[in-house]
Amino acid sequence: MNHLFYLIGKSSSGKDTLYRRIVEELGLIPAVLYTTRPIRDNEHEGKEYHFVDEAGFLRMKDQGKVIEYRTYDTVYGKWTYFTAADSILLGDGNCIGIGTLESYVKVRSYYENGTVVPLYIEVDDDTRFLRAVEREKGQSKPKYLELCRRFVADSIDFSEEKLKEAGITHRFDNSGTTEQCFSEIKKYISDITED
Repeated sequence: MNHLFYLIGKSSSGKDTLYRRIVEELGLIPAVLYTTRPIRDNEHEGKEYHFVDEAGFLRMKDQGKVIEYRTYDTVYGKWTYFTAADSILLGDGNCIGIGTLESYVKVRSYYENGTVVPLYIEVDDDTRFLRAVEREKGQSKPKYLELCRRFVADSIDFSEEKLKEAGITHRFDNSGTTEQCFSEIKKYISDITED
């Protein structure tokens, strides 16, 4: 059975960096999700996300192609992130995706039991906040208000109660070096895929 390894964690926990390494070094097939938010500097269509407008999202939803979605009322308007049936290519091999705790639960319920494996990335809040500020500083138009909104929302979205309800038992600490965290994830994935 092929698996979808699902990276979840609060904003600025290093998910994107780990995702790229897993794709490049472990050869997992990327699950490319969709979003209606504007593309960031250095992002590419079809790599980090498929970027669509609201009408495109609604059309796919009406056609029954959307597995799960969530809409955030940001300081810049409503942004929707969603997983479509064509986002995940399990028939081709083991996959890797990124999402929220809520999206993980919905995607897990869509597939057969044991197919979706969570990779919960944990980082202490002060490190996450500093990383987020540095990332925004590098944007041509930093969105600091949105950074703050997401930081506060993460406290609710990733509460210990919600993590427990989602069955998250294994955590990967990325407060130190990404190399250490990646090594632990690599071994974890290897142990599961070799069974």
